[in-house]
Amino acid sequence: MTKRPRKALIIGAGIAGPVTAMFMKRAGIEAELYEAWSYSKGIGGGLQIAPNGMHVLAELGLADDLIRRGSIAESFDFYSQDGKKLGSLNRNMQQRFGQPAVNMCRAMLNETLLDKAWSSSVSVFFEKRLVKIEDRGDQPVIAYFADGTTAEGDLVIGADGVHSATRRHVIPDGPTPFDTGLIGFGGFVPRAVIEKLPIGRRVESTFGQSGFFGYGLCSPDPDDGAMWWSTQPSHGMTAAAYRVMGQETMRQHLKRFHAGWHDPIPAIIEAAENIGVTDTLDVATLPTWSRKRTLLIGDAAHATSPHAGQGASLALEDAMRLGILMRDGQELALTFQAFEHERRPRAEKIVAIARRNGNSKREFSPTGAWIRDHMLKLLLPLSSKGMDFMYAYDPRAAA
Repeated sequence: MTKRPRKALIIGAGIAGPVTAMFMKRAGIEAELYEAWSYSKGIGGGLQIAPNGMHVLAELGLADDLIRRGSIAESFDFYSQDGKKLGSLNRNMQQRFGQPAVNMCRAMLNETLLDKAWSSSVSVFFEKRLVKIEDRGDQPVIAYFADGTTAEGDLVIGADGVHSATRRHVIPDGPTPFDTGLIGFGGFVPRAVIEKLPIGRRVESTFGQSGFFGYGLCSPDPDDGAMWWSTQPSHGMTAAAYRVMGQETMRQHLKRFHAGWHDPIPAIIEAAENIGVTDTLDVATLPTWSRKRTLLIGDAAHATSPHAGQGASLALEDAMRLGILMRDGQELALTFQAFEHERRPRAEKIVAIARRNGNSKREFSPTGAWIRDHMLKLLLPLSSKGMDFMYAYDPRAAA
């Protein structure tokens, strides 16, 4: 009698979920993907996939297509509020690390990953909000969803992000997301708003006395091929409160907050439509990433604020490394322990860097901002070398 393949129930169809499903299939494990939200296109802002994440996408045969549909970032340049250059990071990434850093639309990336998962015979289910996991002895693991349906499998992978419902099963009384005191605005503008400026394919970002602003090309699309974002102290305001105010009120807020900042920041804010706003959340270090036959990956396991540009790439690394470890066919608990032992030190080091970087975007006195800017001029060359470990990691060769 032929033994049936094991089945993984993967919770969350963002970035980590579809990629995990595809690597599970390569390991000979059936994969079913469950997403809480309905299927929709065009949601999300811009993001950058670093070389370490691009190695994973290359393994899936997607890197070249995503490079064509995105925009290679040739460096990351930093400026003061009045436009004085403070320094640069991340030059010659492709030459140094084997893959470039690529700016792209999150919605395009998600759509590409889901299409690839579907074509890899992954079953994908939408509007399946997880409410409970039942794991009893030799019986299949059962996932219960809010619509009254259930799913059975041999293991559960929680790839459901910072607000992870799977995390509540793994650590019932564990940490919950907390507000970092920063809020993020962002979106897209036509390429023409910045394309004619001498920035080339660099990402430019600015530290203000309070807050931070960045922009760069992210797509060849002339209508929305440039991405932008503004990080600023929330002063007690939530993203939900800003959304209620409406688009024009948010635009006027951004104009006031960034008044006097160097060009092209005012023009970007003026041209912005469909402004998005998100709370910048964090989650304290978890005591464990697994419980019995359930494992957390990506932001569900090690949520990272966006200030190191590594959240998506870490999630991609997790998905590939887990798939590689699952090929060995050893006892599930040992595989989960090996995964956490390998991934935790790297993830927590990067999470700490992101938290530290976020502190540079808070509110300073004029003197404090002047000191920070001059320190950045001195420290950016050293920081660049210190960040190489993030980009040099190749999930295919990791021990």
